[in-house]
Amino acid sequence: MNHTPRIRPVVSCTLLVVTLVAGMTACGESDSHPLAAKPYDAADEISSNTPDGGEKVDPDKPLEVSVDGDDGRITDVTAVDGEGRHLAGELDADGHRWHSTAPLAAGTRYTVKVSMENDEGAPGSRTLSFGTAAAKRFLKVTFGPQTGTYGVGQPITAQLSAPVADKAARATVERALKVRSTPAVTGSWYWVDDKTLHYRPKDYWPAKASIAVSSELTGIKVAKSLYGAPTKALKITTGDRIEAITDASEHSMTVLRNGEVINTIPVTTGKPGFSTRNGVKVVLGKEYYVRMRGETIGIAEGSSDSYDLPVYYATRVTWSGEYVHAAPWSTGSQGVANVSHGCTGMSTSEAEWFYNTVREGDIVRVVGSEGETMTPFDNGYGDWNLSWAKWQKGSALQNDTPDRVDPVQAARLRPAV
Repeated sequence: MNHTPRIRPVVSCTLLVVTLVAGMTACGESDSHPLAAKPYDAADEISSNTPDGGEKVDPDKPLEVSVDGDDGRITDVTAVDGEGRHLAGELDADGHRWHSTAPLAAGTRYTVKVSMENDEGAPGSRTLSFGTAAAKRFLKVTFGPQTGTYGVGQPITAQLSAPVADKAARATVERALKVRSTPAVTGSWYWVDDKTLHYRPKDYWPAKASIAVSSELTGIKVAKSLYGAPTKALKITTGDRIEAITDASEHSMTVLRNGEVINTIPVTTGKPGFSTRNGVKVVLGKEYYVRMRGETIGIAEGSSDSYDLPVYYATRVTWSGEYVHAAPWSTGSQGVANVSHGCTGMSTSEAEWFYNTVREGDIVRVVGSEGETMTPFDNGYGDWNLSWAKWQKGSALQNDTPDRVDPVQAARLRPAV
């Protein structure tokens, strides 16, 4: 093979120079240096385990690239799929074989650039291209809420089309789900169950923030024969920071906008046996009119606690039926005593004001009640009632740190001789 030979200097340039010869280039800049040579086509020396003739590659099998014979070695391999994602791989210490260390993506096309040098030190290269077979089973992700403007307490949700229980598979999914906000915040996903994830920042979202949610899971292997499907991205914004803080022991609600008090409202909350839940809740929706009946919360019809009432300006904070609403029948107790069946009642005019002031995702916090603390996930958005430390434990990436570079991986760019 007629390629540029390897140069092996015997003595240092700085010790050998005695005279300068016209036209002589500086040491290390000679055009005959192997690194200055244009790589030759190494198609006859580099092979892979990909089939010829356009046949699709099974994504469940690793990619392997090797140098034929013992007359050269691979110096670098870069494999990129159609989404621009790099495929991780590892080069043997002798430089004769490279193999992927991460699963191939399904239903995409890879471009693989391989660099090598022959036994004389001349650089060679080859570019490979192949497609992978489409997946037969897909994992779909649906983000929530819908596009719009929300309060600073609104969690992001991700609903999966199939259960994912294995921790490694969960980590694969979670790494691919991206949440970016302006201003930037520290946040994390929490696995509520095998098919549901919630995302929240360490603290509430900033007011007037822009939040973009996307998935990089397309074609990525999650579990055996299960690959990520394309996912519709989500963009939402936050409005002002609205917080309604109800002190059940003082029968009073204080409403703040961006930290400033904008209203103080006399209220009544749950009476003994029906105490309002403590903790942070998030506005789930608003209903101008709701018919409230005691049977829906287990109160027997005709009993002393039975009721059937038309309710207006109802702001929902739990799925089980806790609202902030107009309660004109209890105005004499508002600011004085707790007489409701768990909701927060106020005058019609104050309920109308509250209804028109808050939006989905705004914060409603109750303190001083004899009730239990709002649960995190089974009755609305109680996400904020978990400390940040406990929230992080719900992530599959809690202890996910980059692997240390071992000698074999360090040899990827330049294997030892």
